Amino acid sequence: MTDTVNRACIVGAGPGGLALARAFKNLGIAFDVFERHSEVGGVWDLENPGTPMYDSAHFISSKTHSYFSDFPMPDHYPDYPANRQIFDYMKSFAREYDLYPHISFNTEVTETSFDDDAWTVTLSSGESRTYRWLICVSGTTWHPQLPGWALEAGQFDGEVRHANSFRHMDEFRDKNVLIVGAGNSGCDIACDAAVSGNKTFISVRRGYHFVPKHIMGKPADVFADSGPNLPLWLSQRIFSGILKVLNGDLTRLGLPKPDHRVLESHPIVNSQLLHYLGHGDILAKGDVERLEGKHVVFKDGSREEVDVVICATGYEWKVPYVDLSLFSWKGNRPDNYLHMFSRANSQLFGLGFTETNGGIYKLFDGMADLIGRTILAQRDDAVTWAKLRARMQSHVPDLSGGIRYVASDRHATYANIDALKREFRNLRKHMGWHEPKAGYYNKAKQSSDTRMTLEAA
Repeated sequence: MTDTVNRACIVGAGPGGLALARAFKNLGIAFDVFERHSEVGGVWDLENPGTPMYDSAHFISSKTHSYFSDFPMPDHYPDYPANRQIFDYMKSFAREYDLYPHISFNTEVTETSFDDDAWTVTLSSGESRTYRWLICVSGTTWHPQLPGWALEAGQFDGEVRHANSFRHMDEFRDKNVLIVGAGNSGCDIACDAAVSGNKTFISVRRGYHFVPKHIMGKPADVFADSGPNLPLWLSQRIFSGILKVLNGDLTRLGLPKPDHRVLESHPIVNSQLLHYLGHGDILAKGDVERLEGKHVVFKDGSREEVDVVICATGYEWKVPYVDLSLFSWKGNRPDNYLHMFSRANSQLFGLGFTETNGGIYKLFDGMADLIGRTILAQRDDAVTWAKLRARMQSHVPDLSGGIRYVASDRHATYANIDALKREFRNLRKHMGWHEPKAGYYNKAKQSSDTRMTLEAA
């Protein structure tokens, strides 16, 4: 391959794309980043068209566990930073490591094709470029998924929309509001409606375990990590007991009893929803049957008059610019080896197509470095690449951590964060690659005062 072709194309300048850009710069890999918006940060920029971000959104993992390696969040940030603080952090990170010159903004990757050991990447400008490697980091929350009854809402006198269109609680002023779905966004939006709406309902199909944001004065993830390393069954039993002491019997609030044990579904980290349920500011309802006139009819036969229905019902994980056959799929989600490596094309990677139970940004750093090392092996060391490729073809890792997750599309490729990190360490050990230590990314760092500026803000 010539030096011109021996470059990587990174699609997206959100958190994952920035982690990749820094890692590639650190390893000396030539790359370009294409971002369809005018700024870095992905979903964290409220001005980014199509973002699911809303005014009241905060991190659901704490700043202690969710930051890029060698670049902690400022000390003055709260335990759970607000969306604008995360956006500022992303911009500061990009400035600190001088990543902006590598990013083409307002430029969308519209199509790709693979032939003759290279990718042809077509841009929204009409230009085509050639790359040896393609890394998809375009995110998973851009393609809203609506339930069937919402798609047949022609007979409903109210408003039906997906949660990705919600921005501020004032949209609910003096209205009866139904939130469908009790994921983290659904719970947040229901709490906003409880403050500004007339009546607020939340529709849930199954019971969940609700984790308060603080336990004994510590962020929940910090508290969870502060205890001894116990067998899974014992950890589940202890944590379940803690939640029962803190929350009591959730059925008293009208919520269904969970049909799974603690840790067997994506954690719902929210301290407010149970408060509003307990005060009658939110009423829990079951699954929706249909919309009819001014009413929502539920499967238990009850009905409520509603003005606005917000469907917090998830997203389709799409990669619209890549031939679907070049990724393997499971439950409508990319099923990459270790959530990174395409099983069908060794020059195709994904980052960010991971849902797990912990802070993701340090995980992104580790994944970005492993992708970078794989690219170096392909570029410079045929023996190393052959060894790595053989492992990818033969190794079937268990990323469940011994947990039997809820049978749903959302959990089809769900990974326990400890199991995923363990497999990353195993891969490094197998390949003889050292584990990154503090200061590993310093050589990619631009000398500037941007960090000091953010700290003093």
